[in-house]
Amino acid sequence: MSDITTPTDVTADVVVIGAGATGLTAATDLAARGLSVIVLEARDRVGGRLWTNSIDGQMYEIGGQWVSPDQTALLASLDELGLPTYERYRDGESVYVGRDGAAKRFTGDIFPANPTTEAEIERLIAVMDELTAQTDPDAPWTHPQARELDTVSFRDWLATQSDDEEARDNIALFIADAMLTKPAHAFSALQALLMAASAGSFSNLVDADFILDRRVVGGLQGVPLALAARLGDRVVLDQPVRRLEWSDEGVTAVTDDLRVAARQAVVAVPPNLYDRITYDPQLPRRRYQLQQHLSLGLVIKVHATYETPFWREAGLSGTAFSPYQLVHEAYDNSNHGETRGTLVGFVSDEKADALLALDPEERRARILASLASYYGPEAAEPVVYYESDWAAEEWTQGAYAASYDLGGLTRYGADQHTPVGPIRFGSSDIAGLGFQHVDGAIRMGHRLADEIAADLESAGADGSAVPAPVSVS
Repeated sequence: MSDITTPTDVTADVVVIGAGATGLTAATDLAARGLSVIVLEARDRVGGRLWTNSIDGQMYEIGGQWVSPDQTALLASLDELGLPTYERYRDGESVYVGRDGAAKRFTGDIFPANPTTEAEIERLIAVMDELTAQTDPDAPWTHPQARELDTVSFRDWLATQSDDEEARDNIALFIADAMLTKPAHAFSALQALLMAASAGSFSNLVDADFILDRRVVGGLQGVPLALAARLGDRVVLDQPVRRLEWSDEGVTAVTDDLRVAARQAVVAVPPNLYDRITYDPQLPRRRYQLQQHLSLGLVIKVHATYETPFWREAGLSGTAFSPYQLVHEAYDNSNHGETRGTLVGFVSDEKADALLALDPEERRARILASLASYYGPEAAEPVVYYESDWAAEEWTQGAYAASYDLGGLTRYGADQHTPVGPIRFGSSDIAGLGFQHVDGAIRMGHRLADEIAADLESAGADGSAVPAPVSVS
């Protein structure tokens, strides 16, 4: 008796691959228009890079978590879904550790350094803001200096702007370490401007009280969970799509258990996972080339919980920064309504490479020592400790999002939203506004749904004209 089973045939107007914020938003919009939708998710849960979980009895947001005032698409979804938010704790002084290793308290956005360096940081912020204002987040390749800015690394471009190394290090921190999670030599100045433009300005990225304003009660994964609940059995888990068979007439998504024949498909996963699917016929040459120039960054998100938020008693907000520490930034991440205190910190790019080569105990010790450099020796003794390592997740393989290598934006950016026959690709990784954030993922979901609905309407779609299932050869 053979162990091989024949996949079940299903039909729908649209098949969505990936039950993250983009895929579920698109599916929700399409269903609201009366179209039939099936969402196929490889994991045993919905949410993608949004995940709220209990570790040793402590609730942690393993993935994305913050909400900022400019994220209007996300805010609209939270309001529509009835998900309340609360402010991140920020009362008190922040901490900066400079090149000399000394911890210095400060308030405001400019890190405490010598007066010359502080003035240079402010000047560079103004330079970045001016260039950002000229950058369309939906089409950064149209910037007047796009080619020039896209063929020089952000690190080398900063060197042309200032001789002050500490000022350059601090400006780079907000893009390289804190956002793209790649070394500043690995992406272009234009990619840096896209990151800033997607948040409204570079000043917004510098302002932690703006960019990390609020959290969702119960966790940001509440968004995809609520969307999936509304979609019901149209969302099918544990169904990695192995193959997409497509033509101008339609597409069939093949998993180990299902064959979903549809008129159109949305591949709503990070770009580094596109090639986990076999395409028949194969994708156009340029699409494959485009995908090879996009890659995810690397970051370890560190969660450390203590019986009390001891730093508050010391007059600290919990906010800390340093381009010279393993943990380049950290914040008070205490959950709504809890008496315990939680710190969240981040270790990115080459620093993360070095730590991930260590055994877990040594890695933990070094990370906690870095936290202690900001908050004192009590930070080295958490009651619960956890590291979010998205690079080890089979269906993510990095964090926070994908970005182009040098020259990639001007070479391929204008084509990243171009459909291939009935197949569309989309996620926060290729969003404009809200790039690499949940806000961008939701915007992409709305955009994809609008485009598909318009296509099906123009084709006179009535929900019945779907391609016949193709037999497995």
